[in-house]
Amino acid sequence: MATIKEIATILQSAESLASPIFEEWSQDSRQGVQKLILKRKKEIQAELKENARLEHLLTYERQLYINKIMLIAGIDEVGRGPLAGPVVTAAVILPENCKITGLNDSKQIPKAQHETIYNQVMSKALAVGIGIVDNHVIDQVNIYEATKIAMLQAIEKLAIRPEHLLIDAMKLESDIPQTSLIKGDAKSMSIAAASIVAKVTRDRMMADFDKEYPGYDLAHNAGYGTKKHLEGLEKLGYTPIHRKSFEPIKSMVKFT
Repeated sequence: MATIKEIATILQSAESLASPIFEEWSQDSRQGVQKLILKRKKEIQAELKENARLEHLLTYERQLYINKIMLIAGIDEVGRGPLAGPVVTAAVILPENCKITGLNDSKQIPKAQHETIYNQVMSKALAVGIGIVDNHVIDQVNIYEATKIAMLQAIEKLAIRPEHLLIDAMKLESDIPQTSLIKGDAKSMSIAAASIVAKVTRDRMMADFDKEYPGYDLAHNAGYGTKKHLEGLEKLGYTPIHRKSFEPIKSMVKFT
């Protein structure tokens, strides 16, 4: 008789809920075997659900594939709302029908998985471009215009010229055909890939800034106006990376 450990290995080879492997071992009266069958079935159900989600994320890309447009750059930004630091954008071109398990809008991905999924995107992408616009430019032109500048930077830094742009909620002055998608990072695989690349890139920058400007908890709040960040501003004042056009820094500058 096969051991529980041996059966666990056998059940892992079942790739569908209709696999005859389940029928074969369903007659085994051992509680441990029945638990393993239930566990594997739940794993398959989760895999099917995730695959369906990833299929949905490829909807806009596949509409372009039909027209022989294969080099699609997803573009997204991170850092429009923080009180400190740059706005960071990414442009990512993925291979045709590329699926990356767990990839989603970066805000929906658990923090612990950011680096893993980022590494998967970077290893599979055909090309990646990063755009960074600092707080000084943000103060000069406003955050919306700064975001557009950063997005155009990211496109220019791609090693491959894209045939089409899928952009999260923005329209750019570019001669490359483009589609703007509201909440695009939850609708497009390419934009979701850009979202996590931009997020991890900016988080790393803010962790470095935290070492340079301690006391604001930048490594944890990424420059957003959390309680610790506001307490740091009140106690230490603003730094060279703070956005002077954003409150409460704007008022602090006014009265200094």
